[in-house]
Amino acid sequence: MLKLTHRPSGRHFLQIPGPTNVPERVLRAIDNPTIDHRGPEFQVIGQKVLADIKKIFQTTGPVIIYGASGTGAWEAALVNTLSAGDKILMYETGHFATLWKKMAERLGVNAEFIAGDWRQGVEAARIGQRLAQDPQHQIRAVCVVHNETSTGVTSDIAAVRAAIDSAKHPALLMVDTISSLGSIDYRHEQWGVDVTVAGSQKGLMLPPGLSFNALSEKAIAASRSSGLPKSYWAWSEILEANKSGFWPYTPSTNLLYGLSEACDMLLEEGLTSVFARHARFAEATRRAVRAWGLEVFCTNPVGLSQSLTTVLMPEGHNADHFRKVVLDNFDMSLGVGLAKLAGKVFRIGHLGDFNELTLMGTIAGVEMGLTLAGVPHRPGGVAAAMEYLTSTLQ
Repeated sequence: MLKLTHRPSGRHFLQIPGPTNVPERVLRAIDNPTIDHRGPEFQVIGQKVLADIKKIFQTTGPVIIYGASGTGAWEAALVNTLSAGDKILMYETGHFATLWKKMAERLGVNAEFIAGDWRQGVEAARIGQRLAQDPQHQIRAVCVVHNETSTGVTSDIAAVRAAIDSAKHPALLMVDTISSLGSIDYRHEQWGVDVTVAGSQKGLMLPPGLSFNALSEKAIAASRSSGLPKSYWAWSEILEANKSGFWPYTPSTNLLYGLSEACDMLLEEGLTSVFARHARFAEATRRAVRAWGLEVFCTNPVGLSQSLTTVLMPEGHNADHFRKVVLDNFDMSLGVGLAKLAGKVFRIGHLGDFNELTLMGTIAGVEMGLTLAGVPHRPGGVAAAMEYLTSTLQ
């Protein structure tokens, strides 16, 4: 087997489902000189990004921007709306839904998990049934993941909202969109979401380091009586400072430059076109996987992710060994299997700054890697993806 022993030529293929490749336009924007975050020049950029990011969330309400990872935005959502001992309802869709539950428990919140098999998304009817069993309205919030990054499964958030409303329950709806915002259609306001959590390093095409809470008026009202300790995460001071384009602390100035450029890129392309592009690449990837005779991990056709495809390895073959073969020979990173999926799956990211040739290079690297790693498969995944992409060009 040929193995690279020197620095590989060409670009590294970062085909994990985030962080994603940062486009040149965004890199050059971040490269601007750092400026006074209390001065008038910064105020202009602050007001712009606070207005533009609302369009990406598809909301007219406020969006708070933190200098933090998506995990920080999870914590902000919880501590601003809940008090110690509050009960919340969560849904097990994968590794990241599980991590969010563990965080809630560490914060002193009573988190009830609706069990899932990780291969399907949220069943809204089960949430509705559980809320109907709570006539005293002890459940303060429902927390779900829109696109589960560990499994490649997307859930129907509009259906979850409908289930809450049908049960006539006042629970807040909180949604994690860390691997879907900017890649999969998401409508914070239309779908009646109270807190949307997001991060910068996936569909927004930025490095890690920014996270977001999009808020409803109901969520802001809940924050006025929440009892969990908070300082850096507190919405109230940030919302007040944001009115004039500033933050109450030092923001991530240069990442905000990048965010401004990323929003420009998404809005220039048009969100409808962005979502269609991701859907097309996702379908091409799945056609390749099926042509190889391998199995897409998501079993619900309605829940197939547009951001990534999780592939189940054949019995007796280790996904981490396969990923190492691909990295060593082709300088391409594929997503690791997380938690109970460790060694059992690999994940192909197809989101962010991504086009046909990037996808074809990715699929070719996977197919060559399957051969080199001795993974049983049929040839033809590259041809299947290429045929679909060619036939769907407009």
